[in-house]
Order: sequence, then C-alpha cells, then structure tokens
Amino acid sequence: MSQENLISPLAGVNPGAKLGSGVVVEPFAVIDDNVEIGDGTIIRSGAIIRSGARIGSRCEIHPHAVIACTPQDLKFKGEDTILTIGDRTVIRECATVSRGTASKGQTIVGSDCLVMAYAHIAHDCVFHDHIILGNACQVAGEVEVFDWAIMSGGTLVHQFVRVGAHCMVQGGSRITKDVPPYTLIGRDPAAYCGINIVGLRRRKFTNDQIFTINDIFRKVYNSGLNISDAIRVVEEENEPSKERNLILNFIRTSDRGIVRGAID
Repeated sequence: MSQENLISPLAGVNPGAKLGSGVVVEPFAVIDDNVEIGDGTIIRSGAIIRSGARIGSRCEIHPHAVIACTPQDLKFKGEDTILTIGDRTVIRECATVSRGTASKGQTIVGSDCLVMAYAHIAHDCVFHDHIILGNACQVAGEVEVFDWAIMSGGTLVHQFVRVGAHCMVQGGSRITKDVPPYTLIGRDPAAYCGINIVGLRRRKFTNDQIFTINDIFRKVYNSGLNISDAIRVVEEENEPSKERNLILNFIRTSDRGIVRGAID
C-alpha cells in the first residue's frame, strides 16, 4: 500500500475532505466535509472529525475522540467556524474539542500538545504549544492556556480564565481565577503553593532565573501587600527581565484576578 493510500475501506471519509500525504485513517473513523488534515497524521478507529477541523502534520487522534464538534453554547446558531490543531499534537481516547462560535470564530490547540482521555476543550479556547491536559479535565469556553502549562487529571477550568506559561495545576483543582505563569497551584479552593520549580528545571531555567521568579512571587503573595503595591515593589526592586515582565504583564492584564495565596 502506498503512502498516499492508507485509508481503510471501512472508514467514512467525505470526498470534500483534504488529506495530506501519508495520512492514516483506520476502520470506522469518520471524516466530514470541510476538513483539512496534514501530512502523516493518524486518525484511529472510531475517531470522528467534524466539519471545520484543521489538523496539522504528524498528529494522532485516538479512538472515539470527537474533533470540531458543535459548541455546547446556546448562543451558537450554526455559524461557519473552525477548530485549528497544530503539528504533532496527540488527542487521546474519548476527548472532545469544540470548534469556535461567533465570539472568536475558532478554537485553537497548538503544536506538541497532549490532550488525555475524556478531556474536553470548549468553544473559542486558545491553547498554545507544549501543553498537557490531564485525563478528564474540563475546560470551559474562551479559556487561554499558555506554553508548557500542565493541568493534572480532573481539573475544572471556568470560562474566560487564563492559565499562565510553565505552571502546574494539581489534579482535581477548580480554577475560577487566572493562574500566573511559573506557579504551582493546588489545595481546595485552588491557591498559590509556590513556583513550579521541577518544571522550570526541566525546561532548563537557570538558578538566577528561578531565584528571580521566586522572589517576585514572594512579594506578590507573601509580603502582605495588595496586588497594586506588590507590583510597584517588584518594579522598584527587580531588574527588568523576560520573567519579570511576563509575570507583571500577566497580572496587570488579568480581568478575573489571579488565584489567591495559600492560607494555612
């Protein structure tokens, strides 16, 4: 069988779908019209790819996942929207990813992401790159998740929340406020529990960078100052850096406010 012809005769592939080179479609998978799938992507048995899906190269969609499903939003009136998935992203069994609504027009899942079994990504979410979404996580509409964030199994994320880069969220957490970058979030209700030092070391952050991040969050969460005063102190005492600027910009642009500090 040639690389151009790896589609099972037991799969349902609409003639209007655009499939790249070397795409594998296993038995009982369904691919609708108005779908684009990049080179080398694998669609496993029983997966359903709905109209509006734009899937990149070398992705893997596992059995019974539903991609670009109709948004679970009562305001959705059947408008023409899409779901875009980057390259090398893996969607595991029974996960669901909705396409966009008129609000933003598309849902985006970036490259090199892992969406584990039974997870749900709702309409108009934006997931950047290298994100891990644990088993049975449920992410509501218009949530934005930044690079290298990890949400452990069973995490619930309220609509419009932002989850910052390089953070780690404990399994079973209920996230209703923005999660600042580089942080470790746990407890019930969810709270700041320190910085994600293990993740930062894995990402090759230097000791100086980690010290700076920890010092900034010590001022934000442990100094007894309100957020505005803490930001002012950080600006006065911490030299400009990529990490400082990212943290301050994230906090300043938070519409929902950031997660609270831990209370012992």
